[in-house]
Amino acid sequence: MPELKECSGFQYLKDTRFDRRTIQDRHRPFIAEVETFKHYPQAGKVALPRTWQLTEEHLSPLIENRRSVRKYAQEPLSLEHLAFLLWASQGVTGQAGRYLFRSTPSAGALYPVETYLSAHSVAGLAAGLYHFDVQHFALDPLTEGDQAEAVARACLDQSFMAQAPVVFLWTGVFRRAMHKYGNRGVRYILLDAGHICQNMMIAAEAVGCGSCAVAAIYDSEINQLLQIDDEEESILYAAAVGKKLIP
Repeated sequence: MPELKECSGFQYLKDTRFDRRTIQDRHRPFIAEVETFKHYPQAGKVALPRTWQLTEEHLSPLIENRRSVRKYAQEPLSLEHLAFLLWASQGVTGQAGRYLFRSTPSAGALYPVETYLSAHSVAGLAAGLYHFDVQHFALDPLTEGDQAEAVARACLDQSFMAQAPVVFLWTGVFRRAMHKYGNRGVRYILLDAGHICQNMMIAAEAVGCGSCAVAAIYDSEINQLLQIDDEEESILYAAAVGKKLIP
């Protein structure tokens, strides 16, 4: 069994530790800044509704009932509920100067995580891959045609993901955090992904949905499906979402 010190992941954590004595003097590589929001100017926007109405007012049952759900009702997800999940996980909730604050925390308000969707069965939305335009609260269509099977294959052939009405795919834009925080910025990107996923899963409970977070991913296959440059941006996390089966 290899020693912990031989693992590259553990070595990264050691290399990015803060030390009270050396924090001011430690070397940090120069990493160029990138734009806060990612845009697809050639994509026709799909405007998202903001008209959801929730009857659930108490947070405790949502947290208590959250479980990983891998079987879903044969019922499309409404566009309204999808919009609510997007808002709850990464929607803009406030502003201070040039900073647009979102529903989840992010180191330096840099928000390095991008949200993509594999829509399989969403009422009023064509099946395909989409990018969530946070700034305009809209979806950018990236492909034509259902990609649910391809996404499931790229998630270690987990067939339940192909049956989910929608799969959230979260990527990290590395420079967006690392230009400020250097190597340690990778830690913050991973933390952001966790905050976002948990918000989405609790919001899913509020609209009668189940969800399952997935980190078992063939990274390059998802990156190719999303047509992203994996030297600059890469998949971090995924989650399948669908209406719960009624017992």
